[in-house]
Parts: sequence; C-alpha cells; structure tokens
Amino acid sequence: MWEISNAMPIQGFIGGIMIGIASAILLIGVGRIAGISGLFGRASGLTRTDTPWKVAAGFIVSLLVGAWIVQVASNEGVVTRYPSEVLLVAGGLLVGFGTRLGSGCTSGHGVCGMSRLSRRSLIATPIFIGSGTLTVALMNFAGIGQ
Repeated sequence: MWEISNAMPIQGFIGGIMIGIASAILLIGVGRIAGISGLFGRASGLTRTDTPWKVAAGFIVSLLVGAWIVQVASNEGVVTRYPSEVLLVAGGLLVGFGTRLGSGCTSGHGVCGMSRLSRRSLIATPIFIGSGTLTVALMNFAGIGQ
C-alpha cells in the first residue's frame, strides 16, 4: 500500500537545510521572502514587486541550475511520472491559481511564513498540506497516481 523504499531522508534533510539557508540569505540580505511564485512572477515580468529584478531572476536561475547539477551528479535520468500532459498542464494552472488565491506558494508560506509565525501562513500551510494529501489519496484510490 504505502511504499517508502525510495525514501531518501539524508538527501531530504540536506535539501531542507539548503532551502533554509537560501531563504535566510534572501531575507537577511535583501529583506525579501523566498516565495518562488512571487520571485518567478517578478523575474518573468508578470508581477511588479519591490524585489529587485536581478535578485528574483538570479534566484530562479539558481534553482534551475541547482536541479540540473544534482541530476548530473546523481546520474539520474529525467523523471517523467505523470499520467498525461493534459493533467500536468491543468495541475500547473491550478497551482498558479492557488498561489494567487492564497497570496503565496508553499515555499513562501511553508518555509518563510511558518518560520516568522505569520498568521496567514499558519492557516494556509495545513490547508495545502491537507489538500495535497487528500489529492494523492484520491488519485491512488482511483488508480491514477500509480
């Protein structure tokens, strides 16, 4: 039923520390929250914030380069576990809508907001974690996510 044979707790711990350090550097160095949707919106010109464009673009590019380095270093192929391209695009659009509706994304609320004890983040984080858990359970029950 629940398979954890592919769990990688050490890598997850190291990744979590790296996210925390990057978030702290952005907050202390620039005074901005490391919310990826907001940084992406600023870097792409979709939104206007007071985050400097170079900071936002540099953060987003660093995420992509970092993921590529890990993929090359771990000698892993590209993971493509999704039921269909249509569901992938629909999911992406729903996530984008949710980040606008919730005034931020999981990284902004879950990492930065929770650590600052933001009331909005303390409410939003359990909602999106619960929604994600419910979605995975329903997809597994329907045989879609396997």
